[in-house]
Amino acid sequence: MIDTTKIEQHYGQASLIERLQSALKADGLDGNAIRPEDLASLDQFHSRGLEATIELARALQMGSQTRVLDIGSGLGGPSRYLAATYGCTVSGIDLNPSYVDAAKFLADRTGLSDRVSYSCASALSLPFESGIFDIAWTQHVAMNVADRATLYSEAFRVLRPGGRFAIYDVVATSDEPLHYPVPWAASPETSFLVTADQMRSRLLDQTFRVTAWKDCTEAGIRWFAEREKARASQQANPALGLHVVMGPGFAGMTKNLARNLREGRAALMQVIVEKP
Repeated sequence: MIDTTKIEQHYGQASLIERLQSALKADGLDGNAIRPEDLASLDQFHSRGLEATIELARALQMGSQTRVLDIGSGLGGPSRYLAATYGCTVSGIDLNPSYVDAAKFLADRTGLSDRVSYSCASALSLPFESGIFDIAWTQHVAMNVADRATLYSEAFRVLRPGGRFAIYDVVATSDEPLHYPVPWAASPETSFLVTADQMRSRLLDQTFRVTAWKDCTEAGIRWFAEREKARASQQANPALGLHVVMGPGFAGMTKNLARNLREGRAALMQVIVEKP
């Protein structure tokens, strides 16, 4: 069994709420009503940010009766976007208790606590009954999960028949090693990429049916290039951003991910599969 301690340490374990409060104040959002999109630079913790969340959500059919499970919900950005945009109910789980607390804090600040909830749990042992969700959702989470079979079987278990599993992840594309550190891992020890073909095979092993399979790598490369250009013109880091959570080294992590995409060492895949 993989020791998750180093994964948790990579993302930080100290309370984030004071840092978030300071960042919101510095950005002029302290004491004001906050929209989910105001937090996008902070809480959309994946390549292409809010753009990728919007694209994945549009590929699904959601409404006020839709029940969503966000596996690896992080600071809760995607779950709050889904709830605010589609009126659906979202349950988020994350391994890191400080992220869960931060997600709850930001849900309160955005007025969405009645539609989103968060709990500390493992994606390999979901604390929910079988067959109760319409959509299982995960963005940039599986790279930290060595046991893909259990991850996918747990998603399958909690979905109702006809429910869909929406995935946006980094995959391996060659035998060439990645340049580290990357946003999800400081070293190969906690990085568990599979190829797109391996992902498909393991999803089919659970009897999922593939309904959409899209390579988003080129869009990701362009997005990182635009971000780097914008960063070069800035005098200092903006008040809100993932550096608030991950520290000053995060810029180097994202540069390495962009380099891995450009050099064909990794790719970005958007996938939707359905439970029969």
